[in-house]
Amino acid sequence: MKPLFAALLLLLASRANAIEWVDSPALDTLFGAAGVHGTFVAYDVDADRLIGHNRLRAETPFIPASTFKIVNSLIGLSVGAVSSVDEPLPYGGQAQMIKEWERDMGLREAIKLSNVPIYQALARRIGHERMREGVANLGYGNADIGDTVDRFWLDGPLQISAVEQAAFLARLARDQLPLSADVQSKVREIAMLEQSGERVLYGKTGWLNAPNPGIGWWVGWVTNGQQLYSFALNIDITQTADAPKRVELGKACLKALGIF
Repeated sequence: MKPLFAALLLLLASRANAIEWVDSPALDTLFGAAGVHGTFVAYDVDADRLIGHNRLRAETPFIPASTFKIVNSLIGLSVGAVSSVDEPLPYGGQAQMIKEWERDMGLREAIKLSNVPIYQALARRIGHERMREGVANLGYGNADIGDTVDRFWLDGPLQISAVEQAAFLARLARDQLPLSADVQSKVREIAMLEQSGERVLYGKTGWLNAPNPGIGWWVGWVTNGQQLYSFALNIDITQTADAPKRVELGKACLKALGIF
């Protein structure tokens, strides 16, 4: 890794770890009731404060799985691997574990379906060198993509913590990434999930080792006028029934904190 990129990553990591942390008893109760082991962290950007459950876990890096589709989209659009979020990408013609993945589609639809083969096709178009530079330039996690351009977010060596996810997404939400405003706006658009009054929820799930036991993610952010909270949840998925808890528990945490 180039010295400048390495210095940037160290600066970002130290910055995330320096933000004030506040434990939330309400979140502790929610995790206990859900019967899962994991973490949730919300970043109050204006107050520069993290509110969460299980700080040690929140600062522990894990493979990002499909939450990386946000970054993959940013890099793909920025280097021109696709001309728009609606340009179809080929799924490859192979049988997939999810039938809906078995067709060509653009990023707008693929990110909603968490379509793995479409995003692998995008990664191959980006290419290893441009992907490596893009991930390093964004200061995402440990920025290590290894040697396989279409698997590193599924198998490693790329890793990121919940705190780092929240810090990264706050920068995307505020148009503060080192990419064009147009690219950031397009990715925010396809990451939007729902709206309630002035509050708008954006997010992306991930499941490391799906459909088998592994780590489940839900990351995103909420805007309310000029107010911004980014967030990240990860839990241990020990059985299929745990998978829906990523969003269910995440939304319960946002509600408990008065965010959404």
